[in-house]
Amino acid sequence: MSGVDETADRRLQDAFTDAAREFHVPRSVLMSVSYMQSRWDTHPGAPSVSGGFGPMHLVDTDRVKAATPPSAPQPPLGAHDQPLTGTAGGPAAAGTPARRAVQPADLQHAAHLIAAPAGRLRTDAVANVRGGAAILAETQRRLGKPLSADPADWWEAVARFPGTRDVTSAASYADDVFALIRRGAHRTTAEGQDVSLPANPRLRPHPRTAGQQNPQRSKQAECPAELACDWLGAPYEEIDDSSYGNHDLADRPRDQPIEYIVIHDTEAELQSMFQTVQDPTESSWHYSIRSSDGHVTQHIKTKDEAWHSGSQFVNARSIGIEHEGFLTHPGTWYTERMYQASARLVKYLAKKYSIPLDRQHIFGHDNVPAPTADTIPDMHDDPGPFWDWRHYFDLLGAPLRATAGPDSDMVTILPDYATHKPPFTGCTGSGSPCRPHGSSAVRLYTAPDEKAPLIQDPGRKPDGDDSTQDVNDLGSRVSTGQTFAVADRSGDWTAIWFQGRKAWFKNPRNKPTAVGAAGRMVTPKQGLDEIPVYGRALPEEEAYPDDVDEPTESPLPYSFLAGQRYVTQAGVSSSYTAKSFSDTPNPVVWGRERYYEIQFGHRLAYVRASDVDVVGSSATAGAPGLQTEP
Repeated sequence: MSGVDETADRRLQDAFTDAAREFHVPRSVLMSVSYMQSRWDTHPGAPSVSGGFGPMHLVDTDRVKAATPPSAPQPPLGAHDQPLTGTAGGPAAAGTPARRAVQPADLQHAAHLIAAPAGRLRTDAVANVRGGAAILAETQRRLGKPLSADPADWWEAVARFPGTRDVTSAASYADDVFALIRRGAHRTTAEGQDVSLPANPRLRPHPRTAGQQNPQRSKQAECPAELACDWLGAPYEEIDDSSYGNHDLADRPRDQPIEYIVIHDTEAELQSMFQTVQDPTESSWHYSIRSSDGHVTQHIKTKDEAWHSGSQFVNARSIGIEHEGFLTHPGTWYTERMYQASARLVKYLAKKYSIPLDRQHIFGHDNVPAPTADTIPDMHDDPGPFWDWRHYFDLLGAPLRATAGPDSDMVTILPDYATHKPPFTGCTGSGSPCRPHGSSAVRLYTAPDEKAPLIQDPGRKPDGDDSTQDVNDLGSRVSTGQTFAVADRSGDWTAIWFQGRKAWFKNPRNKPTAVGAAGRMVTPKQGLDEIPVYGRALPEEEAYPDDVDEPTESPLPYSFLAGQRYVTQAGVSSSYTAKSFSDTPNPVVWGRERYYEIQFGHRLAYVRASDVDVVGSSATAGAPGLQTEP
């Protein structure tokens, strides 16, 4: 493959070649399975939440059993969540009686097959790959199939490899593996291994059985056909005369558009979140995704409004998706299976509701604008700096890339996730260094010098405390996919307009952390020295009927000064809904005032259309439509 660094470490690539030859498994099958398990990352000695180790994600079931109390509650199983079984140990046809439940690729068994200590498979990537190849070969023989050189002959063995409990998910997993073989892949892993899988576009898709094409699923769940989804409903009920929970009835998109999808992580194990979402006094969200296998559970219909973002305005226009995990332990919880399932769900929802696949419409809980100035310190920080937005948008089919030359007056933040490892603290204790890890975050300074002070956020820390490198401190960083207006350049450094000031980040041409972008920006109208910035787009005063109390407008404590520019990808209609417990959706108050949504800092914000002019970037100057109101 062209462009591969010949000096890069290729030991893992050689391990795949050698193991494939030793166990008579097609190398493309072995490599693609490994990619879907771990994206070829090793995480030496560190298991995932499901006890998986190494590039093949071999599960140490003995450790899992030892770590799981006999009384530990398990997530609910739906009608589809049946063992993947069959007469030869393969996927069951409809009506086939179960003979043997599927087990994940077992590390202890793999160690036995290659006659190596189990401990070696936890820490040695070469042994781990050999163990995975041995498991695939044994599964193929158990299915009564030859150790063929044709990858197409291995579909059933691949479907069984992860130990998925339902037919639909197993089939989707195998389809993903073979789709990757067709298109190929290249990646430098978190450990610095350079790995390439050549494309094989002639590989034919595997025909689906009737059971795989028409999975049994909850009739209430709204999911794409290739995901098997459960339903675990959240309550809508009155608590007392003054309160109710834990969501609002709506009739979206008829009464309000669905414009956003908000990505969360749970900061708790999924079972406790299932208890939370069933409590009317707690918050709520639309979907939960399990870390171990990407299984999806829906709690609230997408037409209704969940209480998930910390902003009633965003809640009214969004779908919230919780991912089981802790942002300080991404290698353990943010599994490839979860990324894949989440991207499938988001693609389905985005298509259904015509939501643009960009970072002003698909964003994290940490990017939600605070609705008022006094709520800024309480806004959440998940999914954090280790969520791989670049990979996520690749899976969405909307890859983040340069849309203009490197000297454009707009830039999109786009570091190389695997090799970009800024220092963080606080993963294991206050002030303690985090283990180096790939990151989507780029840190901002007050001057083009890494010894300069970090940019401060006066809203997040109103007492004037300094920004820090703490993993939960958003005050001085931007994130992959976010696009900003360039304010200045100096050598290897680029400055952007950020919360009313210049913010500098290191952006060397030979290893850029941002790329050129084209698009639209807003700037204060001529004659205005400063304009207010808001965390929500509220109607004008005269729009409210007499029986609806107008909410207090609260501009955010930042400056948007003449001459500054901020990127916009959407105009927004102003609206407000006075909430009350009712058997029918509450009426929406619509205003004539229009707003632009802008990338103002790490979080989004809104400005009145009447306060700004819209200008095109240098790469799109003169393009039609750039000067129109939203």
